[in-house]
Formats: sequence, C-alpha cells, structure tokens
Amino acid sequence: MEVHADRTRCIGAGMCALTVPEVFDQDEDDGLVTLLDPHPPRATHPAVRLAIATCPAGALTSA
Repeated sequence: MEVHADRTRCIGAGMCALTVPEVFDQDEDDGLVTLLDPHPPRATHPAVRLAIATCPAGALTSA
C-alpha cells in the first residue's frame, strides 16, 4: 500500500491522526495532515483504509 495525503484539500479535522497516529500526524503550525509513513506496515492497512474513508475533505488516497 502506498498512501498519499493532499495538504491542499486537508481541513485539519485530525481524524486520520486519531485513527492511525503511526501513519498520520497534524502539522503543529497549520494543523494540516502530515504523512509519517507513505508505505505503512500491512498490520495498519485496515486502520489506514478507515482513515481514508472517514477523511471529511477526501484528502487521503492509497494505491
């Protein structure tokens, strides 16, 4: 899995960081998504998919 985060679409809701903190964080300056691991471990894939699905701005995608 390869994860992408579009900071131009992010609204800073923080659902991704709450769902999978080892993959997503929020920038301290602007509150927007920070991608910590674009190739997360397989064990986190279900949670990453949940974070992508629940992102209110649609800023997260995976391939």
